[in-house]
Amino acid sequence: MARAARLSFHAQVKPADHPEFFRWPAPEGRSRESTIRLDENGHFWHDGARVEHLGMQKAFASWIALHPEDGRFILTNGWDWTYFTVDDVPFFVKGLHIDGDTVQLRLSDDSREELDPTSLSVADNDAVYVRVKQGRFDARFTPEAQTGLGPLLAESDAGEPVLSLAGVRHAIPARRRRRPPESPE
Repeated sequence: MARAARLSFHAQVKPADHPEFFRWPAPEGRSRESTIRLDENGHFWHDGARVEHLGMQKAFASWIALHPEDGRFILTNGWDWTYFTVDDVPFFVKGLHIDGDTVQLRLSDDSREELDPTSLSVADNDAVYVRVKQGRFDARFTPEAQTGLGPLLAESDAGEPVLSLAGVRHAIPARRRRRPPESPE
């Protein structure tokens, strides 16, 4: 029984649980830098070719994180990690569900979370952005998801966009872009 408990414990422990995991060098002959890129439309690319494999797309989307020391975007599955490039934002709002006074967002990594209306912003091209993952990341609404916001949107007296939710009007300010550090050259 003790052996089974040990095996169960070890099966759940990943190298990423070690405090030095993100300091370990890349495997011999490899680099932590990659040619993986997430474009402004939410498509992953590798070595200049679009990643077409649905399972790989879903895996990459679920592995997005920030390096804990330098703040750059990484992909990590708990066993290994690599830096990757993000053209705009690391997450996309793919859908939403309005239920009374709450809005549930469905993100590109298939997670769901409640909309924080105070974190919305709008870019010059009218794309709507929101902070997600406890405010750690920006996400952009896909056109379909943004259309779903329509019933909640209005204009202020000054002509600025507002979101009305639970009887409260939330101003939607112009977007200020947040970017993690770039790779060292």
